[in-house]
Amino acid sequence: MDRDRLRMIIQCGVFAAITGIFAQIEIPLPLVPISGQTLAVGLTATILGSRYGAFALIGYTAIGAAGLPVFAGMSGGAHVLVGPTGGYIFGFVAAAYVTGLILEKTSFNLPMAMVANLVGMVVTLILGTIQLKFVADLGWSQAMAAGVYPFLVGGVIKAALASWLGIVVRNRLVQARLIKPAVA
Repeated sequence: MDRDRLRMIIQCGVFAAITGIFAQIEIPLPLVPISGQTLAVGLTATILGSRYGAFALIGYTAIGAAGLPVFAGMSGGAHVLVGPTGGYIFGFVAAAYVTGLILEKTSFNLPMAMVANLVGMVVTLILGTIQLKFVADLGWSQAMAAGVYPFLVGGVIKAALASWLGIVVRNRLVQARLIKPAVA
């Protein structure tokens, strides 16, 4: 295995761990808590890009499914993934890929990072709300009230923070030659 690949595998593991730590920063709400996971997802995608960002979130999902308490509220296990909030966790993988892909196809700069992170937030909310609706047996308006509306303002703030911090950290990692610059 070459050094670059090993470095990226380690970075994916680090970002999976960061996501697990950020998940413990939460404000409990009925059905779906507000947590730091989405900030970590945005940072992961903005810094690592589509492929490695998605790999990091797949790793996060796998270690949580295996029972490590890395999901919000120190929860873990496959039952979380098939429960009301599981769609949000699957949405993190899709959001990381989409966010990173937008940046790779355009430019790793602050305005594009903001657009990409907002799109990623929407992807997470769509996938999460669909599973919430069916697993919790809610109507669409109830699912939106529990799974979308409470997260919009905070989601925009977290997208802005992930964009700014992600671009700063990514640029420094590129300068240090710890990750490769994007080739559009």
